[in-house]
Amino acid sequence: MENVSIHPQTRLGSVHLTVTGLERSIHFYESSLGFRLRRVEANTAYLGAGGADLLALTENRNARPARDATGLYHFAVLVPSREELAQSLRRIAETETPVQGFSDHFVSEAIYLADPDGNGIEIYRDRPREQWRDAQGNFHMTTDPLDIQGLMSELRGESEAWKGLDPRTTLGHMHLQVANVAAAEKFYVGVLGFDLMMGMGSAGFVSAGGYHHHIAFNIWNSRGAPPPPPDAVGLRHFSIVLPDERELARVSDRVRRAGIALDETDQGLFVRDPSQNGIVFTVEKEKQGAPELAPSLKIPTK
Repeated sequence: MENVSIHPQTRLGSVHLTVTGLERSIHFYESSLGFRLRRVEANTAYLGAGGADLLALTENRNARPARDATGLYHFAVLVPSREELAQSLRRIAETETPVQGFSDHFVSEAIYLADPDGNGIEIYRDRPREQWRDAQGNFHMTTDPLDIQGLMSELRGESEAWKGLDPRTTLGHMHLQVANVAAAEKFYVGVLGFDLMMGMGSAGFVSAGGYHHHIAFNIWNSRGAPPPPPDAVGLRHFSIVLPDERELARVSDRVRRAGIALDETDQGLFVRDPSQNGIVFTVEKEKQGAPELAPSLKIPTK
C-alpha cells in the first residue's frame, strides 16, 4: 500500500440523501433535530445549522428501501459541546422521536436514531483530544453505555428556549456499509491518503490530521453485498473538503494512477469507493471563490 497522507486540514462538508417525502423529511430534520431549511430547488432541499449546507435531501416518491446493499450506515452530526448534545436529546424526547441507541465511545458521546426513511443518523459531541488515549498513551475507542443522567445534568438551571442546532455544528464523520473491508481500506488509506486509526476486521476507522475518524466502514450488514439500485432510498454522495487546489490535484493524481474512474467538475472531483459509495472532493469555499457544493454541480448517477 502506497505511503501517502491526505492534508491534515481535510474535513467533511455535506451529505446528500434520497428520501421519499420531501415535506415529511424537512419537518423531521427541522422539528426533531434542529436543522434550518436554507432553500428548496426543484425536488431538493438544502439544510444547515446557520452556516453552509450540511444536508441535501432529494425526493423520489417511488424510491425503494436499500436492503442487503452497500451504502449509508449513518451520517454523524457533530455538535460543539456536551450541553448542545443534551439540548438535542431533550428536543428528541420532546418530539417523541424514536431513538435507536446511546453510546460512550471514549472519544465521544453519541445518540443514534433514523429519519422517516430509515437513513441512519448519529448526533455526537467530542471529548478533548488529550482525552482520546488510555493510561498507556494508546489511541482508544470503545462502545460503552452513555451516562444519560450525567448528560442531561448539563441543562440544570438552563431556562432559555432551544433555538436549534448551534451554528458551529458540522458533519463530523460518515459511517458506510461496504462489501469488503480490505478493499475499502486500500482505497481510503492507500489511494486517498487517510490514516487508519483503528481496524477490527469487520470495520475500519480512518481520518485526517489525527481526528478519531472522518470515515468509518463496516461489513456488519453488507459483506459481499452489491451497491443499492439507482432508485433506492439512502446515500447519493457526501463531500470531503480539501484546504486548497494543490491538495485537490494531489488526490486527483492518486485516484488516476490507481485506475479508478473519476469525474471532474468546476467544484472538484467525483469518485466512487470500491463499494460504489459516492464522494465529491471540493476545496474550501474562501480559497476557491465558489460554493462548497453548488446546486448546479453535476453528479453522475448511479
